[in-house]
Amino acid sequence: MSPSELALAFILLTAPPGAPEADPPADQWPSIQKSVHELALEWEILDKNETKFILARSDDFGKDLNILRRRYQELREVPKAADCDRFPDRQTVADMIKFNRAYRKSLEARLALESDRAEEIRAAIKETDRLYHVWDAVRDARCDYYYVTVRRQALKKLKELIGEDAYATGELPPNVPTWRFADAR
Repeated sequence: MSPSELALAFILLTAPPGAPEADPPADQWPSIQKSVHELALEWEILDKNETKFILARSDDFGKDLNILRRRYQELREVPKAADCDRFPDRQTVADMIKFNRAYRKSLEARLALESDRAEEIRAAIKETDRLYHVWDAVRDARCDYYYVTVRRQALKKLKELIGEDAYATGELPPNVPTWRFADAR
């Protein structure tokens, strides 16, 4: 991509969403399409699988460009997809979630039998659900067949759930409230 094509793609993608755009001249369409695709892919606001239908036709230029502009605005402060590599692989995450759901189910069964401890069990269920949301965000981020934009949104959610420091170090909470196990004597 030439410097002028890069500059044009930069200007097109960073303009505010909704700004009207005329369809590009037919002779310039292939280079504009290619440069916008390349920059959008690099910025991870477009998944390689979406290039088949986003900016695929010059008559959809304005509509498709607005999609990418909105994504640029929404995702510019969101972690890049490579961040998911600091977290466990999909199979490990799936196992953690499976255990979380089984543990929650056991808590629900206990709730029906142990009415004298209902408040404590409800609190454990709430904690278990919160931990589920953390691990579910990791699962979405690690799902390589999801579009890159979806994976990045999952990383954003994960960062919000566990906090900046834990996110930066890749430190996840347990998949169930293990701190409650010491009290279950």
